[in-house]
Amino acid sequence: MKEIKNIIAEYHKIDFDKKKAALATVVKVRGSSYRSPGARMLITNDGRWIGSISGGCLEGDALRRAREVMQTGEPQVITYDTTAEGDSLGIGLGCNGIIDVLIQAIGEDDADNPIKRLESLVNYDNLSVIATVFRTNGTPGVAEQLWIDNNKNVHGDIRDKALRTQMSQDLLWVQENRKPEIKTYANGQLEVFFEIVEPCIDLLIFGAGFDARPVVDLAKVMGWDVTVTDECIAHIAPARFPLADQVKLCKREHVSEEIKIKPYSAAVLMSHNYEYDLQVLKRLLPTPVNYIGILGPKKRVDKMYESLEAEGFELTAEDKHRIHSPIGLDIGAETPEEIALSIITEIQAKFTNRSGGFLKYRNAPIHHRDGKEDQVFKQVFINQVIEKKSSI
Repeated sequence: MKEIKNIIAEYHKIDFDKKKAALATVVKVRGSSYRSPGARMLITNDGRWIGSISGGCLEGDALRRAREVMQTGEPQVITYDTTAEGDSLGIGLGCNGIIDVLIQAIGEDDADNPIKRLESLVNYDNLSVIATVFRTNGTPGVAEQLWIDNNKNVHGDIRDKALRTQMSQDLLWVQENRKPEIKTYANGQLEVFFEIVEPCIDLLIFGAGFDARPVVDLAKVMGWDVTVTDECIAHIAPARFPLADQVKLCKREHVSEEIKIKPYSAAVLMSHNYEYDLQVLKRLLPTPVNYIGILGPKKRVDKMYESLEAEGFELTAEDKHRIHSPIGLDIGAETPEEIALSIITEIQAKFTNRSGGFLKYRNAPIHHRDGKEDQVFKQVFINQVIEKKSSI
C-alpha cells in the first residue's frame, strides 16, 4: 500500500506541460518472481521512476518500453521470461518466472486515468476490485477496466453488455472470496487480471508512553494510518508523535464512541496500566477489529480473561484467536525499538495470513500460487466476519 501511496503522491507532482508519464503494472506471473501481480512503477520521460516491478532486473527495460508507449499513446504488454533457459533480456536472471507487464501512458486529463482511479479506491475502508484487460484480439482494448466501489456498484470502460455482465459477476465473486484471479473470456481471446486493492492497515495504539513512539515510526514506514490515544493529557502531545496521523485524548469509558473501528483496524494496548488495558479490551471485543495485541506477560492477559469471565463476558475461541498476548513475533526483542519491530511484523503477518516463521523452513513457495497453472497472486487476509456482542 505504501508503494501505491508513493506513486499517487509522485503523480501529483508531475508537471504534464513539461513531462510525459507512463504506468507499468505486473498483471500476470507464472513461477517465481520478486514481485506479485499488482506491483507498479510510475515512469516519466526524464528517466525517473518510483515503485518497482522486480528486484531491479526489469526496470531498465521497462523504462525503454515506457518511452515508446509515451510517444505512441498505445498501451503494451511486455512478457519477460526470466527462466534460466529462456531469459528474454539475455543477462541470465534465472528467477524461473514469466512476468507480464502492462505499460500504459498516463495523461493528467485522461478520463480513464488509472492512477486517479487507484487514488479513489485506496481511500475506501474496505477492499475493492479492479478488472484490467491485458490481452485481447479486438474489443475491449488493452488496459480497459471495470471496478467495483464500496457499495458494490460496477463502473468502467467495458461496453459490450454480455461481457460487462459476466465480468461484473466475477468482480463480485473476487471481492466476496478475496482471491485475485486471471480470467479468460471470448473463447480464450480475452485475458483479464482481477486485482484486489486493499486499504492500508489502520493502527490504533492505546497508551502513549515512550515505547509507543517506535511503534508509530515503524508503522508509518510501512505506510499505515496511525492513531495514538491515551486518557492522560500529559502523554497526548502531537510533538511526542510527529509521524502519527492522529493523537487523541480519550477516556477509557468513551473508547466505543470516540474510536472508529474499520475493517482493516489493528489495536495495540500498551499503556502499562492493567485496569486501563482491561477496560479498553472490554470495549474492543464487541467490535470486528481483527487484531488486538496486548503488551505484557501471558499471566497478565490470563488475569484479564478471568476478570472478564467473572463479569459474565463470554470469550469465544475467535476472541482468543484475535487477541495476541504476549504481543509480537518471537525475535528476542528487548529494547523499545526491537519490541516495536516484533509488534509490527506480527500485525503484518496477521493481515497477510502468514505464520511469521523462517522462510528457509517454509515447505511452499514464498508467494501464494493458484496450484493450477503455477500463477502467483498476492495473498489477501481472509477477514472473518465476527459477530458483535452487546457491550458490558
